[in-house]
Amino acid sequence: MSQRIVMRTGEALVEGEFDYLCAEPEIVIGELDGPVGQSIATLVGSQVKGHTKVFAILNSDVQVRPVTLMVSKVTVSDNRYTNILMGSVQAGIANGVLDAVRAGHIPMDKANDLGIIYSVWLDPGVLSVEKVDHAELFRIHREATVRAIEKAIKCEPRIEWLLENQDNVSHFFHDLGVKGEL
Repeated sequence: MSQRIVMRTGEALVEGEFDYLCAEPEIVIGELDGPVGQSIATLVGSQVKGHTKVFAILNSDVQVRPVTLMVSKVTVSDNRYTNILMGSVQAGIANGVLDAVRAGHIPMDKANDLGIIYSVWLDPGVLSVEKVDHAELFRIHREATVRAIEKAIKCEPRIEWLLENQDNVSHFFHDLGVKGEL
């Protein structure tokens, strides 16, 4: 049995050619018999209109392991947005979770003991896109999921790297604000 994973956090950013083709998950992963499992149970039981929490599934009736609870960063109020989020994006996330297990980022013997809370971003601008590239949306969310899980399990970026590179990493939107472009 692998060592206990009480709670780890991770994030990733994967961008595509257009603004709506962007995935920026933030995740918490940990044992189901610890704080992450308690949080998943609480979130499932405390649904809020516009911020429904759903499990990542390959398709109806096929939930992935580790159990992954998707929580939208955006208030959902449009059926088209819901269908894209609970379609291509959800499928990409579900496949990314399984890819992370296959790659060894999540030990297979822990797949039934871990849970993931997945804060998902789908750009609301997707609603103004006439022809959404669902294949690319799926691919980007799948890739971002694997990256976020890998970073969480490896505790990346490491504190040593952060301290060494702190002055070399700039925040995109802060920089736009400083330039007066926001």
